[in-house]
Amino acid sequence: MIKERWAYVFLLLPLILFTIFNILPMVATVVLGFADYFPGGQPVWSGLGNYEYALSDELFWRALGITTLYTCGVVPASLLISLFLAYLIFGLKYAWAQALFKSAFYIPVVTSGAILSLIWLWLFNPARGLLNYVLSFVGVGPFLWTSDPQMALPSLMFMAIMGGHGAAIVLLTAAMGSIPSSYYEAAHLDGASPWRQYWKITLPLLRPTLLFLLVTSTIASFQVFTQVLMMTGGGPDYATTTLVYLIYSDAFEYFDFGKAAAVATLLSLSLAGIAVLQYKWLSSDVEY
Repeated sequence: MIKERWAYVFLLLPLILFTIFNILPMVATVVLGFADYFPGGQPVWSGLGNYEYALSDELFWRALGITTLYTCGVVPASLLISLFLAYLIFGLKYAWAQALFKSAFYIPVVTSGAILSLIWLWLFNPARGLLNYVLSFVGVGPFLWTSDPQMALPSLMFMAIMGGHGAAIVLLTAAMGSIPSSYYEAAHLDGASPWRQYWKITLPLLRPTLLFLLVTSTIASFQVFTQVLMMTGGGPDYATTTLVYLIYSDAFEYFDFGKAAAVATLLSLSLAGIAVLQYKWLSSDVEY
C-alpha cells in the first residue's frame, strides 16, 4: 500500500501539468465555441451561432476539402514508402548498418518544422531552387511550385511524403524484429518465396503497428500547419488553406475566437470519429 501511495505522489505533478496545459485549454475551447468573444471584451453566449456560421462558410468547406485531399494523398503514400524502406533496412545484415539508416531517416522527425520549411522553400524557389535546376537538365520546367495555385498543395504533399518516415521506420523495424523466426522457417520449408512470406506473415502481424501509424498519421495530416504558415500562408488564392490554418487565421488575424473555437471543436470531433472507424475496421487480436 505504501508503494502504491508513493506511485500516486510521483504521478501527481505530471497529472497537474497535463490538466493545466492540455485538459483546461480543451475545455475552454469547447466553451468558447458557444460564445462570441473578441479581445478586450466579455464573452457573450451565442449558443450554436458559431457552429452555424462555420458550417455556412464556404471557406470552411474548402479548407476541409483541401485538408482531406492532403491527408488522402500523404498518409497512404507515406505508409507504403515506410513499409518498403523498413523492409529494406530490416534485411540488412549488420546491426550498425540498420542503426545508421534508421538514424538518417529519423533526423527530419527531430528537426524543427520551421527549419525544414525554410530548406524546402529554397528547393522550391522558382529562380534559384534545386528542383528546377535538376529538372532543367531533362528539359522540364521551370515550375512555380508553391507560387502556383495548381501546384502549391501537391508541393506541400510532396514535401511531407519525402521526409516523414523516420518514426514509422523505427516502429515497423521493431515490430518486424518481434515476429518469431519460426514462422519464416516453416514457410521456407514449405517453399514460400520471400515475397510470399512478407505478404502472408509479415504484413498480417504488422497490423497493430500499421493501425497505430495510420491513426497517428491521419491526425497529424489533418493538423498540418507549420508548412502552410511558413511556405504559402494559405495561398495562393486559398489553395493551401487547411483547417488548422483557418483556425489560426480566424483567431489571430480576424480575432473571431468564437468561430475559431467552433472549428477546432468540429475538427477534434471529426478526428475522434475517424480514429474510431479506423480502429473498428483494422483492429485485430494479433499478439506476438
